[in-house]
Formats: sequence, structure tokens, C-alpha cells
Amino acid sequence: MDHPRFLYDLEHCSIRRALDVLGEKWTMLVLREAFYGVCRFDDFARALGCGRGVLSARLKTLTEAGILERREYKEPDQRTRAEYRLTDKGRDLFPAILALSQWSERWTPPPEGPVARVLSRKSGQPVSVVMTGDRVEALGMRDIEILPGPGARRLDPSRQRQ
Repeated sequence: MDHPRFLYDLEHCSIRRALDVLGEKWTMLVLREAFYGVCRFDDFARALGCGRGVLSARLKTLTEAGILERREYKEPDQRTRAEYRLTDKGRDLFPAILALSQWSERWTPPPEGPVARVLSRKSGQPVSVVMTGDRVEALGMRDIEILPGPGARRLDPSRQRQ
């Protein structure tokens, strides 16, 4: 007898559709940096240390999916360049990313503690992702701040990425 799950079409599962866009390591790391406020290509490249072709492809995927928005900017005496900003759709991913982070901290905790702390701007208390059937106050990106945690280690200036 088949498991009841096999009575249903699994092709259009919401998890599968999300993974079609997000299911690659560099994509998730680009999002991490976008949540920290990184928006320029060279800054993403510096923070991530991935190949420029990989980064370009991930930014294109996230832009085409409406998660990032590409905006042109120009500095004096420089050519026009692009920066990438989170859209509402992108900002709505933060709870999912935070849930992954909190899962990792629970099951594979870093020895010195979390690298980042996510706090409510209003209360100063840590923010956590929970499932609930009750009405709760939903926080948006403007309601939180992301600060270095006890496990965050400053790089020696000689090792900082240029």
C-alpha cells in the first residue's frame, strides 16, 4: 500500500517552487548579505568570495524572481553601475532565513555563540521564529536590528577582503 502522500501531485509543491529559485548555497548567501544591507556587486563579491560569474548569475536569478530590484547609480567620473535592493518579496524571506539560522544554532551551535543577534528595535529583546496558531505581533525588517553576536570575530586587517 502506498503512502497517502503519493495520491497527490507533488510537482507544484510550494517548497519545490521556492527551491527552484532559492535552493543553491550562493543564492542564500547573497540574500544574507542583502539583509545586512550590501547592495553593490563589488561588495557582494568581497563579502562572499565567490566567482564573479556565479555572483552575476545569482543576482540575475533573484532579480528575475522579483526578490531583488536592480537600480542604476553613477558616481562622479565613473560609469553607470547597478546595485541590488531587496523588494517586499525579498524582505518577506527574512523569517525563513532567520528560522534556518536558528535551526543551525540549535543543532550545530558555534562554539563562541551565534555570529549575529537579531533584536527587536522596540524592546531590545531577541527575535525568534516560532509557529503559532495565535495572533502575534508580526515584525518587519524595519522593526529589527542585526548586530554582531558573541561568535562574531573581527578579521585581522591583513586578512580582510579587498
